[in-house]
Amino acid sequence: MRIKGDVRSEDAAHKRSVLSRLQTRALSAVSALPILLTASFSAHAEDMLGLIDTPFGMKVGTFEVVQFAMFLGAMGAALLSAGWLIRERSRIAHENRHLRDKVADLNVTVQRNEALLNLKDQRVIVWEGSSSTPVLIGSLPPEIGVPESRSLFLAFGRWLRVESVTLLDRSVSALREKARPFDIAIETSKGTPLEVQGRTSGGYAIVRFINPGEVRAAQAMLKAENYHLSEAVATLRGLLDAIDMPAWSRSSEGQLNWVNLAYAKAVDERDPNSAVRDGRELFGIQARERIERDKTLNRKFHDQLSTVVGGDRHVFSVTDIAASNGSAGMAIDISEAELIREEFKRTVLNHSDTLDQLNSAVAMFDANRKLQFFNQAFAKLWGLETPFLESNPDNAMLLDRFRSDGILPEQPDWRRWKEQVLSAYHSIESQEYVWHLTDGRTLRVIVNPQPKGGVTWVFENLTEKLELESRYNTLIKVQGQTLDYLAEGVAVFGSDGKVRLANPAFASLWSLKSEQVAEGTHISAIRRVCEPVSDADNWESFVTTVTGFDDERRSLSGHIELTTGKILSYATAPLPNGQTMLTFVDVTDSVQVERALKEKNEALERTDELKNDFVQHVSYELRSPLTNIMGFTELLQTPMTGPLNDRQRDYLDHIGTSSSVLLTIVNDILDLATVDAGIMELDISDVSVTDAVTVASEKVADRLKEHNILLDTRIETGTGSFRADAARIKQVLSNLLSNAANYAPEGSTITLKCWREQTEMVFSVMDNGPGMPDYVLNSIFKRFQPYPNGGRKRGAGLGLSIVKGFVELHGGTVDIDSSAGKGTLVTCRFPLEARSFSLAAE
Repeated sequence: MRIKGDVRSEDAAHKRSVLSRLQTRALSAVSALPILLTASFSAHAEDMLGLIDTPFGMKVGTFEVVQFAMFLGAMGAALLSAGWLIRERSRIAHENRHLRDKVADLNVTVQRNEALLNLKDQRVIVWEGSSSTPVLIGSLPPEIGVPESRSLFLAFGRWLRVESVTLLDRSVSALREKARPFDIAIETSKGTPLEVQGRTSGGYAIVRFINPGEVRAAQAMLKAENYHLSEAVATLRGLLDAIDMPAWSRSSEGQLNWVNLAYAKAVDERDPNSAVRDGRELFGIQARERIERDKTLNRKFHDQLSTVVGGDRHVFSVTDIAASNGSAGMAIDISEAELIREEFKRTVLNHSDTLDQLNSAVAMFDANRKLQFFNQAFAKLWGLETPFLESNPDNAMLLDRFRSDGILPEQPDWRRWKEQVLSAYHSIESQEYVWHLTDGRTLRVIVNPQPKGGVTWVFENLTEKLELESRYNTLIKVQGQTLDYLAEGVAVFGSDGKVRLANPAFASLWSLKSEQVAEGTHISAIRRVCEPVSDADNWESFVTTVTGFDDERRSLSGHIELTTGKILSYATAPLPNGQTMLTFVDVTDSVQVERALKEKNEALERTDELKNDFVQHVSYELRSPLTNIMGFTELLQTPMTGPLNDRQRDYLDHIGTSSSVLLTIVNDILDLATVDAGIMELDISDVSVTDAVTVASEKVADRLKEHNILLDTRIETGTGSFRADAARIKQVLSNLLSNAANYAPEGSTITLKCWREQTEMVFSVMDNGPGMPDYVLNSIFKRFQPYPNGGRKRGAGLGLSIVKGFVELHGGTVDIDSSAGKGTLVTCRFPLEARSFSLAAE
């Protein structure tokens, strides 16, 4: 055995080491002797030349003393070395006895190990270094399918299963090349499990095959199964890493313990390990809590969840399965699929909606001849109920029902006729029929096969079409006769510029002969005849319109004055198929009348402008003297001008009152003139409804008090303010209250209401006066037309005109509700956000 040789070589080496140490010590002792002699000689150098007296009276020379000392030293050193050598020899002998005992023990151990290795339940393969020839020790029972021969045993593929051979070869290669130990379980071709252990020791690679017992066989099977499962898990994880779908697994505590590359990419991590280490979650807290709830109840979760990946929101179909030691899940990005599905649903819905709008009946049947789709025209055509059609009836059953309901006419051989119609399910070409129903309707039936075996039925009701064709033919005849008797000249030209139709009036208006406008005559030939008596530019435009190829065909209209004094009104109209119609009407008399009316209208407009200029000029001219009159009237009423008697004071009061009324009229006229000129601008601001009503009420307070009239103001809560011109709003309310005070009976009540209605601010003024008949309401807003019925004084008739003008300038409206004997209600509606409108003069 190799172990014995190792022990003997180790013993010899030890002995050689001991002898070497002894020799070294002896040499060192001998070498030390001259040193001692030299030291002794140097110590007694001074006495070497003289003699030394001894106690016995003998005289000894110094040289003899030195020699004697040297002798004594050498003898002492020799004695010491001999003693030391004897002691070392004894110790070495003791060590040799110990080593011989140890070698004997090792030999016993080797023999025992050899006995163990030569057992019939294991076999060992030993490779020394990189040698390719191994040493085999031991044996395995032949009944388990393991060959005894060395060469057959090393040919693993002959007695092991394929998967075991692959596993063993891979493990042995890793052991010899990378010193990677292994413990695996393999199976023989007979299905017997074996345990295989691989280890390295020094420069040896050792592989041991062990035949386990029943328990160990079960353990070996479990080990093999565990290996296969590990390989399967590794394969599955490799597959999951290769697919672009986030996948993960969790521990029993719910912590991530593995994710694939797609998961790491979705959570913006460099690699899966970083995602697991940092605990990066793909879904939010609420989504994860929902997953855990479902897994607690049903052991699994399967639903759609949304999250943000790469800055965009994505929808995932998530499946998460719970196990005893954790859970695993996978998410499939269905964002694009959802978009496609939604687009498909919208497309189908749009198609369904489109088909529902068709007048043609459409029905689709699948390969089993079951109704899958129908539009409303189909149900209406055959008079079928929607619930019945939604029950997916059979195509043959529908035909039988049409026959039993008396809609389809009887056929000589109904069965053969039905089989012929239903043969479309086995046809590759579309089929077309014409069905004449018993109720007089005529249907054009198209049966179109579908790629997946179904068919699509299209029913086109030709009844109206046939009737229309008949009517059209009749109409064409009537139209031709009508055109022949029209006083209006009509000519229709094709896209090639040739006459398609021309009535006699066309030839008469242009003094043409019938052959000159016959069918097929080109418009250029007609142009050459007609240009001398008309404007050449007009006929140039006619030719361009008829023969042009513009994408946008426009209509032309106008007048042509002939050299004969005749005036023709013309019009061109594009017709289908590139045709163009020219019409001419003799409007000589009407044009002359129109010209006369236009001249009179222009004269009236100039008169109206003069009137407006006069009113505006007079108004401005009146304002200055009125201001002076009012100023001097107020000055006369002051004490500094001297005392006045009562009559003079009354006169001054009347002068002031009349001047104020006249100034109000002048200001109203100026306001209306500004509105008519379109130059009035509103000063838009926040208008408090309460303030505006208060100011307007104060202006008419004296008139109301004079006639014992009460003013009932009702402003709804929350009315607040709105955007408008505050001065104009107050003026509108003042005019409305003044108008109501003029017609309200003494002792009555005028009601002023204000409320907010959606996007409008509404004011209404109600009085209990005599009201106005309907014929007055039509002209109530006209200027300088006061209605004196029941009024206390006659005004200039500008109050309501100013109200209407200012309200409409704000973009609002004015309504009047009045009838004789029932009072008058005026309602003004202002937008909450006013904007200025230009108003034309009335």
